[in-house]
Amino acid sequence: MLKILTIETTCDETAAAVVTDTLEVLGAMVASQDEFHQRFGGVVPEIASRAHLERILPIIDATLNKANISLQELDAVSVANRPGLAGALLVGLAAAKSLCLAIGKPLIAINHLQGHIYACRVAWAEKYAKNQTLSNNEHCDIFPCVGLIVSGGHTNLYRCQSPIDFELLGSTIDDAAGEAFDKVASMLGLPYPGGPAIQRAAANGDPKAYRFPRAFLDAPERLDFSFSGLKTAVRYKIAGQGQVDFSQIQLSEKEIADFAASFQEAAVDSLVGKTIHALQKTRMTTLCIGGGVAANIRFREKMEIAAKKQKIRLHIAPLHLCTDNAVMGAIAIERYHAKLFEPLDIDVHPT
Repeated sequence: MLKILTIETTCDETAAAVVTDTLEVLGAMVASQDEFHQRFGGVVPEIASRAHLERILPIIDATLNKANISLQELDAVSVANRPGLAGALLVGLAAAKSLCLAIGKPLIAINHLQGHIYACRVAWAEKYAKNQTLSNNEHCDIFPCVGLIVSGGHTNLYRCQSPIDFELLGSTIDDAAGEAFDKVASMLGLPYPGGPAIQRAAANGDPKAYRFPRAFLDAPERLDFSFSGLKTAVRYKIAGQGQVDFSQIQLSEKEIADFAASFQEAAVDSLVGKTIHALQKTRMTTLCIGGGVAANIRFREKMEIAAKKQKIRLHIAPLHLCTDNAVMGAIAIERYHAKLFEPLDIDVHPT
């Protein structure tokens, strides 16, 4: 049985996992940095890098202990070397290179975004292992598919012919969806991270209280996203035009809830609408979704409704695999079988 240690340090989670070629997770650990970045309302790259330096070796050690496996029993070491924060990526890559050099095993580099899509395959395999009576349709693999990555740093659509063949169909031309959630949460005086805060506030709000823009929904041939205009529309509705100190604006709980619900609805409509356009354009019938914003309840609800209406087989990563983690690094199994190994002088690719 093939065993790979996967390492994730692309942004503000330090994570490691040991996975097998049957997609069994022998052990996994994640250390979040939310408490370090909350006062700044977003991730500070220097703070993230320093936290990774402090945590990477203890996390790897704890993961190996949890998996009850030694370094020498590994068949390879995998690390996400793109995209992400340069300093954060370097910490993970340096650790992976050192381990490979020490144990004489191959290094596998993965694309963090492709890993988010692969999390759907890991979840599918886990579901199948637990329930041998799944229908024939559910036995099918998730590839080929349209893949949607929706996170704090990226909002991308892909044509995924296989686990190692991804073609970019469209992406955000400005802010990522998760970034817009963080910025609007800050305007409303809600805590970081903004996604969960907006969702909680929106639960008590009216999604029709304010009509905000849904960019490019009237252009099905264009598979791009835009959230900057939505963010600006919220800003103007809250505070008007010109410079303003949002800490001085006093909104009632009802106003905060309505703003949150109306913003969330507009963002979700944009994500769902453009994804359906991508499925129609590619004529694919399977959709896989990953990334932190995919944990949003309203998004999952509306995507499930749209997929059912369009007769699309939908896979959304489970909540624990939506945010950054190392389990999704199991995509390295595919690269191992394809003998896609890397030299130890490989570099990071932040963008």
